[in-house]
Amino acid sequence: MSGQELIKNALNHKNGKVPYSIMITTEAVNLYGDRLLADYHNEQVMQDLNGGIINKSQAVSLAIGNHLLHVNPPWWSWHITDGAFYGEDPPDYLPDTIGHGSYSEFFAQIKHIRERYDVYILATIYGSHWEKAYFSRGIEHCLADFAGNTEWMQALLDLIIRKNIVMLENFLVAPEIDAVLLGSDWGTQRGLIMSPECFRRMIKPGEKQEYDLIKKYGKKVFVHSCGEIFEIMDDLIELGLDCLNPVQPECMDLSLIKSKYGSKLSFYGGISTQLTLPFGKPDEVRAESRKVIELMSESGGYITAPSQEIQIDVSYENLCALIETAKEYV
Repeated sequence: MSGQELIKNALNHKNGKVPYSIMITTEAVNLYGDRLLADYHNEQVMQDLNGGIINKSQAVSLAIGNHLLHVNPPWWSWHITDGAFYGEDPPDYLPDTIGHGSYSEFFAQIKHIRERYDVYILATIYGSHWEKAYFSRGIEHCLADFAGNTEWMQALLDLIIRKNIVMLENFLVAPEIDAVLLGSDWGTQRGLIMSPECFRRMIKPGEKQEYDLIKKYGKKVFVHSCGEIFEIMDDLIELGLDCLNPVQPECMDLSLIKSKYGSKLSFYGGISTQLTLPFGKPDEVRAESRKVIELMSESGGYITAPSQEIQIDVSYENLCALIETAKEYV
């Protein structure tokens, strides 16, 4: 069974084999990448890496056997040259934006990946909405704007969504893309960074526009939000979310979210990157990984993954223990 089929089965809550996608930070790829590419050698992967078709992070992902591959479509960022945006009060105008990336190169890359590898292709956009807002002002000023400069903040959020919709439409036409991940961290370790009412009033409408557009093109919606976000789980389900990442066990009770939401959502993550992976021993990594996989994959709806990208505080031995344990369930 192909990686694409395994992920689709998981998202459709079919029992059976459990796919995995173990993501690694750029720093950890720089530290461990050559060793991983040697230990999990794949000639096709090395040819594509050396040919500049895929980057080193993608090469490592394919080499270790991930069933899901993250790809980065052209996107946009702020083009702010005026220091007034970082002052206590926002200026009376909105910031400029600038696009980046090549559609021709992106489409060629994902076409090649689809032809050569049996992976589920996830177009990944971190900083898609809420984070884009606070990138423009700084998080402290942005939160103050939510409370005290609401009209300006709403105009900023509307601008972000308008820009996002255009950029999404530019690549959603690609048949190779299976799903889109939108990233905005709404949670802290203890709860939402804003009130649920604020989320519903100012963030949720824009999210709905994005999810509806992605669904229109027949793609699945993934969301990345760190932290404890229980208070808006029902909102995300109402919006049409298919899969939640990264599901941090330090602040999200895995048993609770699986029992309460497991029939409505799929989950991607859950293996501790704050405790076990950086500070445990390989046997402890294997034990926790098996425990999480068996809990979260009951009745389908789970992609094995760490609760964040692997960082350089995780030993090579622990990383390999996670990879080899994930392989046991496929």
